[in-house]
Amino acid sequence: MTLSLAEIMGWVGTYLWVLIRVAAVLMVAPVFGARGVPKRWRALAAMAFSLVIAPTLPAPPAIDPLSALGILLVAQQIVIGATMGFVLGMIISAFMMAGEAMSLGMGLGFAQTVDPQNGVSVPLVSQFLTIVVTLLFIALDGPALTVKMLADSFLWLPIAPVGLTAADFWRVVGFGQAMFVNAVLIALPVIISLLMVNIAMGVITRAAPQLNIFSIGFPATLLIGFFLILVSSPVWLPNLEHFLQQTLQFLSDLLRHTHG
Repeated sequence: MTLSLAEIMGWVGTYLWVLIRVAAVLMVAPVFGARGVPKRWRALAAMAFSLVIAPTLPAPPAIDPLSALGILLVAQQIVIGATMGFVLGMIISAFMMAGEAMSLGMGLGFAQTVDPQNGVSVPLVSQFLTIVVTLLFIALDGPALTVKMLADSFLWLPIAPVGLTAADFWRVVGFGQAMFVNAVLIALPVIISLLMVNIAMGVITRAAPQLNIFSIGFPATLLIGFFLILVSSPVWLPNLEHFLQQTLQFLSDLLRHTHG
């Protein structure tokens, strides 16, 4: 059996474009994109998902992967996949930012550890929130929803020379601003409570100058801070569930709007 070059390119293109977008998402998305996940496993997962998703899609355009248009299409799929993974990563980043704000209020901004997921130094409280929220993300079937969203993305924004526009990236920026506000709202009760504690410590210092406020205030701030984190922890799960639904809806609207 002899295959022509056009048939080979068509067969390769059927899986290549899907593989590129899937791999780009898995490189950045929460859990899949963590540094603790071996790159070999990530590559195998990308190929496995591509083999399952590609046969269910309409035939992609017959474009030579080595042509100028093919290279442009490769770049577009990388940008689309990376954008989807980046937006999903904002969910974890919101809680990480909330943890950093709590750490500063508790006086633990100097106590940092290395985040294995991002490879950067973060405060201990931020790392604690990141681990807890990642586990909650897995408990909410976040990885499964990520794969489902990835498969649906080829229906919302099919493989074609049309990709994301500048207006779409500005919408992503706006969504990031909304996630920043969510991070502030998560940390706000703890921050305000610790601010009131610091004000009370200042009043005590003013009333009793001979009192060594540093030996009392710092341990008190730590204990109160940890207590406030414990009290506020029950709202993390519903907040995370809301953020996840909000993010998936945003990605659906973003890709549908681009295709429309």
